[in-house]
Amino acid sequence: MSQFFYVHPDNPQGRLMKQATAIIQKGGVIVYPTDSGYALGCHIGDKKALDRICKIRDIDKNHNFTLVCRDLSELSEYTRIDNSAYRLLKSNTPGPYTFIFKGSKEVPKRLLNPKKKTIGIRVPDNAIVQALLAELQEPIMSTTLIMPGKEHAEYDPEHIRDILEHEVDLIINGGHLGEHPTTVVDFSDDEVSVIRVGEGDPSPFE
Repeated sequence: MSQFFYVHPDNPQGRLMKQATAIIQKGGVIVYPTDSGYALGCHIGDKKALDRICKIRDIDKNHNFTLVCRDLSELSEYTRIDNSAYRLLKSNTPGPYTFIFKGSKEVPKRLLNPKKKTIGIRVPDNAIVQALLAELQEPIMSTTLIMPGKEHAEYDPEHIRDILEHEVDLIINGGHLGEHPTTVVDFSDDEVSVIRVGEGDPSPFE
């Protein structure tokens, strides 16, 4: 049975963020809100937790996973990023974007796309996940909470509780979230390319 935290969307309770961080650090799988819907997350280095997430979503090792970061200070550790790309990201984060980069040696191989050796990076504009990341002091391994057979992310935390309370360790209720898919920008090749247009304005990257 998972824990269920009601967290204020604008002023997240510090004690609940500390408890959520402890759950992640102990190998737990959590559901948490972002600016693009609810996501599944776990510790970046925990293989068992990642396997649980893959089972919940019915996805395989070819899935494109994402590191959710508090800000850009962690990028150089986990990605290969040049100065021009860094300036572009700095001007457009936090926000509803997913950026694709070649991963560094600090990223566990199981998280990288097996063919392109890439990893997604997000800096979401959401107070709850920002407070959680500030407490954790490292990125969260993450994937959007899209259940098998569904096209869109889950947005109702009470419904999520009904379907996943025996599958995850914590559900953070940050309110109802609409369907706000991210704009996906690929920096892994020589030329920057927008591969999906979502909530984020694609024009700075075109």
